[in-house]
Amino acid sequence: MSNTIIQAEDITAGYNGQNPILDNISLSIGKGEFVGIIGKNGAGKSTLLKALRGFLPVWSGRVLLAGREIGAYQERELAKKIAYLQQQVELTFDYTARDIVMAGRYPYRKWWQQQSEEDKEITAACMKYTGVLEMADKPIRALSGGQRQRVLLAKVLAQQTPVLFLDEPAAGLDLFYQEEIFRFCQELCHRGKTVVMVVHELNLAARYCSRLLLARQGRIIADDVPERVLTDELLTDGYGVSIRSGRNPETGHADIYTLPEPMDEEKLRLLATIIGSDDRNAEKTAQAIGKSSMGGGEA
Repeated sequence: MSNTIIQAEDITAGYNGQNPILDNISLSIGKGEFVGIIGKNGAGKSTLLKALRGFLPVWSGRVLLAGREIGAYQERELAKKIAYLQQQVELTFDYTARDIVMAGRYPYRKWWQQQSEEDKEITAACMKYTGVLEMADKPIRALSGGQRQRVLLAKVLAQQTPVLFLDEPAAGLDLFYQEEIFRFCQELCHRGKTVVMVVHELNLAARYCSRLLLARQGRIIADDVPERVLTDELLTDGYGVSIRSGRNPETGHADIYTLPEPMDEEKLRLLATIIGSDDRNAEKTAQAIGKSSMGGGEA
């Protein structure tokens, strides 16, 4: 019996009917995988997630969920299969945090049915895990950006679907909750759920994802386990800047950083204008910046 739960066959898709964002992508995702989609801004990561979910119709090819074309599912039926956390959510009403999370239970209730005790128990558990239970009665618009993100994560967890699609779920969160999200997703996958996540935190992706897809200009240029995708050559190709990937000797974790571009005459002139100093001071400052940046930073 096939372990494949999501399959894309030569899909092409875009937004305006003329210029495709995704270009003949084929991939298969199995049950229990934790797949991270990485790549520079504009590479097509979020577009791929929308196409796999069925939010963006494909121009050619097809997407299958459990062997069935994604368009053949009714929306409520699909909401029991895939929970989707989008990148940006507009919250225009003063619903409480609990109201938002409880909305994740909608596929399991008829429109006239009230919340069950099971719904309340699941909602509370999801909120407690994501650290927002104590603010359950607060209006969602009164929360910080990071708090809202944790509420929305609790909402998709409350759907209890076999598949989770998460578009940059760690955006706006502090370091603790960033890692908690990755760790929890890994735990879910170990218990048979499938997680597909758009990721910018490469160091965390290296530690927790079971597989990475590296996107560039609407194509997948690498699809493998993290250590085979997070190489100097592939990352430099995918992101369009010089990137180095190694291992921290103390922790054994991935250490991924960019190499600074050399300071040329134009940059020196711009720097002199910005800081309002003469060229000599600008050159000294530029040299100091170049030396300090050699320590790197996450791509």
